Amino acid sequence: MSATISSDRTGAIATAFAECAAERRAALVVFTVSGHPSPKQTSEALHALADSGADVIELGVPFSDPLADGPIIQSASYDAIGQGTDLSWTLDTLASFHASRSTPVVLFTYLNPILRYGVGRFLKDATDAGAAGVLVTDLPVGADAALESQFARSQLDLIRLLAPTTPASRVREVAAEARGFLYYISRTGVTGTRTTLAAGLAHEVAALREATSVPIAVGFGISTAEQAGTVAQIADGVVVGSALVKTLAEEGVAAGARFVEGLRAAMPKHG
Repeated sequence: MSATISSDRTGAIATAFAECAAERRAALVVFTVSGHPSPKQTSEALHALADSGADVIELGVPFSDPLADGPIIQSASYDAIGQGTDLSWTLDTLASFHASRSTPVVLFTYLNPILRYGVGRFLKDATDAGAAGVLVTDLPVGADAALESQFARSQLDLIRLLAPTTPASRVREVAAEARGFLYYISRTGVTGTRTTLAAGLAHEVAALREATSVPIAVGFGISTAEQAGTVAQIADGVVVGSALVKTLAEEGVAAGARFVEGLRAAMPKHG
């Protein structure tokens, strides 16, 4: 990684959620894959997403074996890898983005690319590039105390995942380690578009609020503006990934920006 920036992104995610709360609305968190729709268009896409209403952007690092992702994001990752996109390239692109935009970015990745890059080097370079946080899909709480300690000492918020199948005792354990926001997976299975929201979602989010004061963002399967509007009345944040990646792939960056604008417009203010 060569490009760096000097701005301090510490607390940027918490600030973004706090600003949304002050405006009595949920935060819009959108996911895109680095190197997608093409490496040339990635920077354009990041700027367009920030300008069209995204409060937080999750930037996925392409990985050859993305087991938590469905076919849409898998395909985007494979295409990006095929065009030479990797973690180092992603960090350079992120640094360039943050030279002119302040929207917090969470690096969404699997553990293997970080280990290959070098954990200490990654934490420094990601911070220098302006990342506000990192979500490591296959690093659950308690899996590797030494490694998790390195993340905890960094300036990056380590975003934690919870699922409908997470036991109450485990929820408390994960919530105690949460920084930035808690990502609640709305249904079991991999990422992907869905025609309906999971039954009981409002009750599940309400139960999570009893365990943590950290903002709760709900994702996996939120595909339409209507669904985003519904979840915005339940959670502190709404995460949309596969539907946006699909739009970017099939219709281009301008269409992706319009899609995000539609999501934001459909998310009502709280009473």
